[in-house]
Amino acid sequence: MKLDAIDRRILAALQRDGRMTNVQLAEAVGLSPSPCLRRVRLLEEAGVIGGYHAALDRAGLGLGLTVFVGIKVERHRDESAAAFEAAVRALPEVVSCHLVSGETDFLLQVVVPDLAGYERLLVGSLLRLPGVSDIRSSIAIRTVKAESPLPLDHLPAARPERPR
Repeated sequence: MKLDAIDRRILAALQRDGRMTNVQLAEAVGLSPSPCLRRVRLLEEAGVIGGYHAALDRAGLGLGLTVFVGIKVERHRDESAAAFEAAVRALPEVVSCHLVSGETDFLLQVVVPDLAGYERLLVGSLLRLPGVSDIRSSIAIRTVKAESPLPLDHLPAARPERPR
């Protein structure tokens, strides 16, 4: 989906505050409420807006340890990869998983209360994932930059603005 300047303003505003009302959003982006709501619905239907959520404080919830886990798998056959990916999706402590290039095949971001919690996850689940041949863990000492809004100014060229 090609985004115009108004779509980008809508997305930027929603990244800052996903709880704003349609009236507030329309005012922030310079539209009247009805066209603004239509655009938001189109962005949702196109999958550009994948949902809305609250940003939670991990440490405040007692999930003070973040571990980045590099996992190397034995083989990359479709059935092995599907089994591995399904098993990872089932682990609530794994908040993200990426297929990567380099020394490991997958990079997981894991959130647990403490080192003992990570040890339980490592021994009880991660080492038992299908096809795992090696695991390398890196513990986050301090978060310098957490989840940030997407860089909408760096998107491909937009189509011309639609009339309001």
